[in-house]
Amino acid sequence: MVSRSSRSHTDRVDALRTGDQGLFGPSSVTWQMHGDPMMWVAGIRALYLQALHPRAVRGVMQNSDFRRDAWGRLMRTANFVGTATYGTTDAAEKAGARVRKIHTLLKATDPDTGERYRIDEPELLLWVHCAEIDSYLHVLRRSGFPMTDAHADRYIDEHRVSARLVGLDPADVPANRAELAAYFEQVLPELAAGSEARDVDDFLSRPPTHPLLVPARALLWRRVAHLAYAALPPYAHELYGRPAPAPSAVTRRLRVTGTVLRCVPARLRWQLPPKHIPRAMARLGPGSRPAPYKVGR
Repeated sequence: MVSRSSRSHTDRVDALRTGDQGLFGPSSVTWQMHGDPMMWVAGIRALYLQALHPRAVRGVMQNSDFRRDAWGRLMRTANFVGTATYGTTDAAEKAGARVRKIHTLLKATDPDTGERYRIDEPELLLWVHCAEIDSYLHVLRRSGFPMTDAHADRYIDEHRVSARLVGLDPADVPANRAELAAYFEQVLPELAAGSEARDVDDFLSRPPTHPLLVPARALLWRRVAHLAYAALPPYAHELYGRPAPAPSAVTRRLRVTGTVLRCVPARLRWQLPPKHIPRAMARLGPGSRPAPYKVGR
């Protein structure tokens, strides 16, 4: 007779082997990275960086009430990343289809030339994608997440899958650190801190909140936003016109912040909505639990 504990272990192993592992799966670098709490700092850095492409940020500002619903936009972006990373294949594909459908309906207007353009132009989608991936990778590595250059290349290559979800041809998307660096070098002349970028900057520095939460905004959010801004590349600081601390000081702050946040038990952090990781673990078994030490496996 098979004991209950043995049967339970067998069931967990079978779930991990036969369950729908989604687009990335527990063996991917993405699976381990995206469970790290420093992803929130990285996400804010991505917003700062994305806002420096005038055509891209204009599409956001002209097609959404960013100033009133910025929190909702942040959470929708986080939900999309979580679904693409930890959801089933069907859930990820459906999330991508929704994003592509919405983008096909939206246009923006260049106030200087009067040009009307679609916000799903490949060059704009590519900028948003590369700014996100660069931010996730940069902040996590610099904050102490264990990763070699080979792992970083693998992460960038994995995300050609997420690029496909939003409508890009994976063949046109950087597949490693060298290609990503070359892309940023190419696009740099197009970047500027226009009025829309200033609006994003103002929001991230002083997001609207309930009067009772103003002290918490000053104590917590502003520190996180300042750290995310400090982690931007030098050309971004130059465009925004605000200096950042010395790189060594920024790295120390990132490492301290990462160390503190990683001390919070993952089982508590992952209980915050929308709970993508607990659902993935329930589907695939406890062996699918994201962890930094699994990156090198």
